[in-house]
Amino acid sequence: MHRHLTGSRSIVAGLQIGELARRTGCKVDTIRYYEKIGVLAAPVRTEGGFRLYSAGDVRRLSFIRRARELGFPLEEVRAMLRLSDEQAQPCSEVRQIAIGHRLDVQAKIADLRAMEAALEILIAKCEQGLPGACPLVEALSGA
Repeated sequence: MHRHLTGSRSIVAGLQIGELARRTGCKVDTIRYYEKIGVLAAPVRTEGGFRLYSAGDVRRLSFIRRARELGFPLEEVRAMLRLSDEQAQPCSEVRQIAIGHRLDVQAKIADLRAMEAALEILIAKCEQGLPGACPLVEALSGA
């Protein structure tokens, strides 16, 4: 179901999808996808069928894009948006989602640090220029 503009609202007041994409850094296809899965509400439409977005849509889409950039899974983004949409805005529940995500990030950081240390050792072996197979290739191939 789409909302339609009436004569009381100016068409100039809304942003078309290309401008929304430019302002938020999202691709047009991504915006349409977010509408399809319901994390972004269906926009109002002009009589000609053009989608028009509000400043609230810009804020919501910017939040979605930034949360996704930070690695939040789409279901967690959806949960945070749902909580934000509720009048009581239960910050404690959003906080719990963020705490869980922080734990995931910390685990990834630990894994990346371990990988960095292993790579430093392998790179140092490569720099020694020993004859035979490359130690880095050997280690990555499981030899």
